[in-house]
Amino acid sequence: MSTPLVLGPLVRFVDATSATVWVETAAAATVTVTAGDHRAAARTFAAHDHHYALVELTRLPQGSRLPYAVEIDGTAVWPPRDSDLPPSVIATLEPGKPLRMAFGSCRVSVPHDERGNADFGVDALRSYALHMAGVTPQLLDEDERWPDLVLFLGDQVYADETSEAMQEFISSRRSLDEPPGEELKDFEEYAHLYALAWSDPANRWLLSTLPSAMIFDDHDIRDDWNTSWTWKQEMEATRWWHDRIVGGLASYWVYQHLGNLGPDDRAADPLWQRIVGHEGPDELDVTAELDALADRADQHPETYRWSFARDFDTQARLVVVDSRAARVLDPDSRSILDEDEMAWFDDQLQGDFDHVLIGTSLPFLLAPGLHHAEAFNEAVSEGAWGRAVGVVGEKLRQATDMEHWAAFQQGFQDVARIVLEVASGERGRPPRTITFLSGDVHHSYVAEAWPAKGGARVSTAILQAVCSPIRNPLPAFMETLTQTAARRPVGRVVRMLSRAAHVAGSPLAWRLSQGPWYDNNLAILELRPSGLAMWWNAGEIVDRQDLPLLRRVATVSGLG
Repeated sequence: MSTPLVLGPLVRFVDATSATVWVETAAAATVTVTAGDHRAAARTFAAHDHHYALVELTRLPQGSRLPYAVEIDGTAVWPPRDSDLPPSVIATLEPGKPLRMAFGSCRVSVPHDERGNADFGVDALRSYALHMAGVTPQLLDEDERWPDLVLFLGDQVYADETSEAMQEFISSRRSLDEPPGEELKDFEEYAHLYALAWSDPANRWLLSTLPSAMIFDDHDIRDDWNTSWTWKQEMEATRWWHDRIVGGLASYWVYQHLGNLGPDDRAADPLWQRIVGHEGPDELDVTAELDALADRADQHPETYRWSFARDFDTQARLVVVDSRAARVLDPDSRSILDEDEMAWFDDQLQGDFDHVLIGTSLPFLLAPGLHHAEAFNEAVSEGAWGRAVGVVGEKLRQATDMEHWAAFQQGFQDVARIVLEVASGERGRPPRTITFLSGDVHHSYVAEAWPAKGGARVSTAILQAVCSPIRNPLPAFMETLTQTAARRPVGRVVRMLSRAAHVAGSPLAWRLSQGPWYDNNLAILELRPSGLAMWWNAGEIVDRQDLPLLRRVATVSGLG
């Protein structure tokens, strides 16, 4: 039976007294959300013949947990009548309550049947949803109350590695022999991919209840997105790349970015203000403006900021930084963040918070062997050992994904110095912890860092926590590679190579203290009086393929 609700609802930005609910509808409409005695409505806006609304509820009680319903033009569309899952709720933050946040990255959208689980493992997000809904047994060794939000750290959708279902849709529009083949081409194909990613009933229920924040990584656009100047020139020389990057960034604005923004950031966004200020009788179509924004953001990254920040009173500041679109690729001045983005990040990194959390899709701290290998590769690719070696280095850079923070040494050095200034008390009261939260690398670990020899003493614990993948396991040969790179002797050898290529020494030293783990995982972080605690959960098939149980993979506590 057809329904006016195409996708959602997703609960997005939530604070102590307000919440936003995102939906996609089948046609132009007015969307109404009712939570207890609170009611708000919004008209849809159109983009590429799709219809969206972001409903903003205000003056909600602090620390409340209100079941809610969604209507489209007066027709009740949520909660579903035939669902066995609990009612969706809007849970506002309670000031002073210890922050609990889920995080992870890298999730493919394939069926949750025997074949899908055999090929890609059990979906950790769905396993967590079933667990929190009470469909599967509860863990006995941990109070698994709801997190306050989930932070998705990239690769929510795979535009370049598509499922059979996605390929069927593509082939209904164009030949798979036509470039870009089985990869996504435009906004319409992105819209279908998001529908596949967010339509499973259990995951849809979780996203309708658990507030979410998101940032992209390369597969949201294409593998190795913005690795180097050479990579970008190769892409722009194709006939299909322009439609792909515009469709990818435009759809990202609608499906992911808009919901990241709090009231102040939405008020500062010109396109959103155009939408909420529209008073005409017909639905506002922002297709042209949205595509223009996406095109500018690709060609001139300084014109739009995808990064965002949130404060949880003085308990924590969360800074989520774009480490993909804001890159400077000029061989003479490479940086993972452009000048404006670095200045914004510099301004956000301040003391006087108990904890500072930095969300970045790419790990800031890799295993030392991998870090020094990428730093060495950047140096030789940019000519440290001559042009011929540079050509080989570029090919190796693209073939082996050497494009993390370590491969952009200027940005890495700048951020490391900023972090040490915060940790040493130069920017206010030093926090108990500064923690980088990341994904991308398809294995999970914790690293602990400290000032390099001769640096200032700090009392702040500087940490890197990685949770990847949610569902897309690393091939066996890559497990061997990452395990080898984590060994100290390997790190020492590659470090000598990087020094020989004149790579500057790092302001930080670090080691992997926990892991790596290779399960499909969703991690949980909690800021307790005793310090920061984290644990990683995976799904496990016991009796039924569609009802995985939640299994604890690792626990780390008492940090800071």
